[in-house]
Amino acid sequence: MILDQLLILPLFLLFLILSILFKIFPFQSKLPPSPIALPIIGHFHLLGPLIHHSFQKLSLRYGPLFSLRLGSVPCIIASTPEYAKLLLKYNDLSFNSRLYNIAITRLTNNSSIVFGPYGPYWKFIRRLSTNELLGSHTMKNFLSLRESEYRRLLRVFASKSEAGEAVNVTNELLKLSNNVISKMMLGRAEDVMSVVRDVTRIVGEFNVSDYIWFCKHMDLQGFGKRIEDIHGRFDALMEKVIAEREELRKKKQNGERKDIGGGDQPRVKDFIDILLDFSEDESSEIKLTRVHIKSLISDFFIAGTDSIAITTEWALAELINHPEVMKRAREEIEDVVKSKRLVNETDAPNLPYIQAILKETFRLHPPLPLVSRECVQDCKIGNYVIPAKTLLFVNVWAIGRDPSCWENPLEFQPERFLNSDDLEKKNMGPIDVRGQHFQLLPFGSGTRLCPGLNLAMQELPTLLAAMIQCFDFKVVGKHDKLINDDEQDNIALVDMDERPGLTAPRAHDLVCVPVARFKEVTILDT
Repeated sequence: MILDQLLILPLFLLFLILSILFKIFPFQSKLPPSPIALPIIGHFHLLGPLIHHSFQKLSLRYGPLFSLRLGSVPCIIASTPEYAKLLLKYNDLSFNSRLYNIAITRLTNNSSIVFGPYGPYWKFIRRLSTNELLGSHTMKNFLSLRESEYRRLLRVFASKSEAGEAVNVTNELLKLSNNVISKMMLGRAEDVMSVVRDVTRIVGEFNVSDYIWFCKHMDLQGFGKRIEDIHGRFDALMEKVIAEREELRKKKQNGERKDIGGGDQPRVKDFIDILLDFSEDESSEIKLTRVHIKSLISDFFIAGTDSIAITTEWALAELINHPEVMKRAREEIEDVVKSKRLVNETDAPNLPYIQAILKETFRLHPPLPLVSRECVQDCKIGNYVIPAKTLLFVNVWAIGRDPSCWENPLEFQPERFLNSDDLEKKNMGPIDVRGQHFQLLPFGSGTRLCPGLNLAMQELPTLLAAMIQCFDFKVVGKHDKLINDDEQDNIALVDMDERPGLTAPRAHDLVCVPVARFKEVTILDT
């Protein structure tokens, strides 16, 4: 009897330990294949600074759907269009939440449309953004604003060209996208480029405290201080802007407000006015607070500034490295505008090769290399059971370089999106970027499809076409490589290294001497 009791005690302890383990890591045995994990840190030791690169290397060994444990957090990584479609389309309801970490929680005050949890508030804000802030009518109202910024950028290049001086193209593209978003949001240009880049960088970094449960309240990497600094800088700026607009609204209640640029036309409402209107509407289904407004403004700056500038820079870098593609793009532009005027947004549908260049840029250099989600309910994927709270990463960057999806995947070939025979070989029809073709997902897919997609696809073709219509670019950055050419020696190639973060910008700024293609750039004044 005593022996039986002694045997029961260790069995009870074993049962207790197993119960705790299964509670922490439910369905562990039903997750996809996984490397051997280390105690406490899990698989963190397998990840380098460029996470999407590390995920791709692991997928070559463990398959198109594999699992990792980052600290105490279970994750699955998908690296093929088939799994992307299965997870983001057919199981959209199970994966309709976004990754939330310490940085996101603090910087967005839990009120973000980009990162916020799926629910009544998120659906209201999504509808507001799609219909009121980023709808076709609003985009049309701000057309002249975007065109004035395109011309401002080209005039900067023209002045540098005349002086034979180099220009930091990276900074100028960031300034343009910052100004467009800032004027649409706030009615004026506010320089938030540095803080936006700090946000995208810290949100994309792995913080140990987010993944190892007993480190949750420890600031082992100094993230806390950096987060508070970024939050303080942005919050102070937004508080100042909102307070000024509220004061102006009080003063203008009984008078008609004129357009930002003067003249007799009624002023186009910017986003902050629309948001303040909703915050004052007592009948609104969701009461917008000051915190909500700040968070939404932050969302638009983060999503609209970095991604548009990064995509344009990558596209221009590829064109500089592939002069034959640049030449064909110019020929297309000249066929459409006849070199008599500057290309504009209405020309974009008639520039299929420019569109193909952008798709090829999205394929090789997606602005968001990883589409991240969080599983909100237990979900069965084939023979696997994915437990709630598991993080999902769809490696868009790896899909774009998969030889089973693309011929010569590492080569920059915009023609692949124009050649119907090549697409048919891969069982592809015409491919767009709106989340329905899972081999190309620059804006995500499903419920969480980027609401700024329409704005991006209005700006990008026109901006890129205008730059290459008016200028050649001689690279002078210290990170260039030199090659030999039959016609010209020592042609500079732009380096194509990446920098870590939420987005995937080039590692080094693009510095060039712009060379005007017209003796007098009078085209900018037409």
